Amino acid sequence: MMPRSVLSRCARLTQQVPLESVRSTKHGVHRGMSSVTIPPPACMLRPLEVPFRYLFGPGPSNVPPRILAAGGRPIIGHMHSEMFGIMNDIKKGIQYAFQTSNNMTLAMSGSGHTAMECAVFNIVEPGESVLVAINGIWGERVAEIAERMGAKVHTLFKTPGGHFTNAEIEQALAKHKPVLFFLTHGESSAGLVHPMDGVGDICHKYNCLLLVDSVASLGAAPLLMDQQNIDILYTGSQKALNAPPGTAPVSFSERACHKMFNRKTKPVSYLLDMTHLSNYWGNDGKPERIYHHTGPVSGFFALRESLAILAEMGLENSWSHHTEIAEYLWKGLEDLGLKLFIKDKDLRLPSVTTIAIPEGYDWKELLAYIMKHHRIEFTGGLGPSVGMVLRIGLMGYNCNKANAAMALAALEDALKQCRKSKA
Repeated sequence: MMPRSVLSRCARLTQQVPLESVRSTKHGVHRGMSSVTIPPPACMLRPLEVPFRYLFGPGPSNVPPRILAAGGRPIIGHMHSEMFGIMNDIKKGIQYAFQTSNNMTLAMSGSGHTAMECAVFNIVEPGESVLVAINGIWGERVAEIAERMGAKVHTLFKTPGGHFTNAEIEQALAKHKPVLFFLTHGESSAGLVHPMDGVGDICHKYNCLLLVDSVASLGAAPLLMDQQNIDILYTGSQKALNAPPGTAPVSFSERACHKMFNRKTKPVSYLLDMTHLSNYWGNDGKPERIYHHTGPVSGFFALRESLAILAEMGLENSWSHHTEIAEYLWKGLEDLGLKLFIKDKDLRLPSVTTIAIPEGYDWKELLAYIMKHHRIEFTGGLGPSVGMVLRIGLMGYNCNKANAAMALAALEDALKQCRKSKA
């Protein structure tokens, strides 16, 4: 029931004499009664309430106080010189995280999907051939995006948990002759980290650009953009980087830039047009940055701090730490009698662990029990893996043994308390 004080306040507001409105006419200024007839909603007269939860799913993850504090700093103008300095810092931080010297490196104003669309929209023109590796939901998304903008989409397909050999990739490249090949490095819907060595070399052999999604894997699993000849790489802010959702680092190689800036047609999106974004980020060599859109200033503050934390820890330390905690979690899950969905340990994504749904249990009931009694978020599958797996994510700030032990205890409790069918 709504508190009496809020009801009284709403009543007072609705009983007030309507404010006068002012409008100009050719005869001068006319004052009349306000046309506002909808009262302020009661929910807007209450303070914001957000529960605390342990976000041990595939993302977003809990944000550390240092990054929250950075995002809470006073706003400055998105075209101020100090803001450009922060954007320059972000660019350098992304170059380190991606292990690239690419000049065309920036952060998109939006989630990982924004970077995904930016890559496809800027590289591919209508009628061109695109090859998409689908072994989970992210390949499905890229295939649909490319199809919507008029590309000829060809697919390589595996069921969730499957991966592609270099021979399979080369055979498809030779057959379809695409301008772009998409591959997910960290397929969070299945908990798989895909081997990358040699893929870029094969793509370049067939004059094809390699686009890689590292949203769930960056900072948690080894990935070397320049050494592995990746042409376009993107990630999200809300996974192992531990910033709030809403910014998406992306980088383009010189080969990708040559294709991108020698198009016959304009990209289908103005907002995601790299001709404009490259200037906004100071990457086009021009002395002046021109207004294109208002970037998420607070989001950039937070992203800058998250990249600073990664730089302080060191990439190799971050990779080994995620692997150590993941292995601790994997052993604990097997000790509970559970089966890991990805059988090959070397193909398991350290940041997101997938568990085969235990026989006889309702996976939705397990997740609801854990949320209600432990305030912990685990999730089920996503896209093609729905009904196949439970997913536990321990990344960045959340990646420690205490949280892994908490996750294991909550799951053990749920397995004891939730009903198991006799079938």
